[in-house]
Amino acid sequence: MASVIKIYALFLGSALLMFGGGLQGLLLSVRGAEEGFSLLSLGLIGTGWSVGFVAGSISVPLIVRNVGHIRAFSVMAAIGTVTILLNLLMVNDISWILLRALSGFCFAGAAMIVESWLNEVAENKSRGTIFSIYVTINLTASTLGQIAMSVTGTAGYIPFVIGAISFICAVLPTSLTSSPQPRPLASAKLDLGLLIRTSPVAAAAAFCCGMANGSFGTLAPVYGYEQGLDASGIAYLFAIAAIAGAVGQIPFGRLSDRIDRRWVMVGLGAGAAVTGALIVIINPSAGWLMYVLFALYGLTANPLYPIAVAHANDFARDGEFARVAGGMLLILGVGLAIGPTIASLLMGSISPAALFMVTAVFHAIITAFAYWRMSQRKSLDAADRTPFQPMGNDKQVTPETIVLDPRTDSDSPEMGHAEAPVPEELATQNEDRRDVQNGTI
Repeated sequence: MASVIKIYALFLGSALLMFGGGLQGLLLSVRGAEEGFSLLSLGLIGTGWSVGFVAGSISVPLIVRNVGHIRAFSVMAAIGTVTILLNLLMVNDISWILLRALSGFCFAGAAMIVESWLNEVAENKSRGTIFSIYVTINLTASTLGQIAMSVTGTAGYIPFVIGAISFICAVLPTSLTSSPQPRPLASAKLDLGLLIRTSPVAAAAAFCCGMANGSFGTLAPVYGYEQGLDASGIAYLFAIAAIAGAVGQIPFGRLSDRIDRRWVMVGLGAGAAVTGALIVIINPSAGWLMYVLFALYGLTANPLYPIAVAHANDFARDGEFARVAGGMLLILGVGLAIGPTIASLLMGSISPAALFMVTAVFHAIITAFAYWRMSQRKSLDAADRTPFQPMGNDKQVTPETIVLDPRTDSDSPEMGHAEAPVPEELATQNEDRRDVQNGTI
């Protein structure tokens, strides 16, 4: 608890980032629809964010090594603030696509720096607590940012200015913190061979979750707008889906600790696919049924990626969790980038409800592949698995989030890894191990 109190400023900085990010992401989709942007342009705005976020995750560590954490964070926050204000001054689709990529880049860098500070002060005994609080704060702040649109609306300059204020204020806690500057940031490296050998179903689930969640996160606000919802209704619609998804992580995650995680993935994938199909068939107008269906979608779709990460970790060799999770992160990013563009094209050629054809298809793929894989590999006993760990919004997970995850420092036979134990000298030298991880993610 002392560690949590000591780093309250970093939690505050993260909350301000997530609040502004939640508001900006929802605002651009709805305001873009109101401005008459084509569905393809709206999809490319979501693609721009994902491309920029992945690029930032890869390249920002190099920037931090050159200028330091505080200066790099200040630059990221400043550019992010200027970007959202330029969204207000340059209301056209081409500008917003390019600016959204820049936002994703800056957001990835700023989030990674906050997370690296948290990782620096997190000891093994407090890492789980710090990570849980961090995830809770991120989910809460992002949801509040989305709900804020119900108050600000989408017209005029107010929502953009509020988002800018949130971004620029995030620089204050990190500038004033007395915590020492952390070690160099982690870099994400794609090790497809290791990931596929460790868990083919986790790799497939990462891509399919990216396709489905990237499409949903970018274009579901447009679907709500086309169905007659106002800004307030869309904000609450997204908040319900996010809250249901956050609540669902704990029971489904704990269930996956007790039974074959792939059965849970089959159930959740089937539930999300059926929910998507129902939305396509019913095509509900603004009303209680739409809110119920979106809540069911969030409840079933959002826990899938964290459970896939947990399944991969069950079969990872000691010391490989960070590399496996880093590979999943980049595969997820590919799906997040491709999904919105494909969904927007289908929505334009068929109907807005075609968005949920895309989500239903990729959730069905997860269901079928996970079911098939159960015939190819035996499940680990419950006692041999690493406990499930809730995760935040998969569109905002960075390589530093993986380093902060307590499973990164829990590579021991007692914590359920299937292979040989880590060498004794590494098991007893926590600082050396963290240095190794920071260079291999």
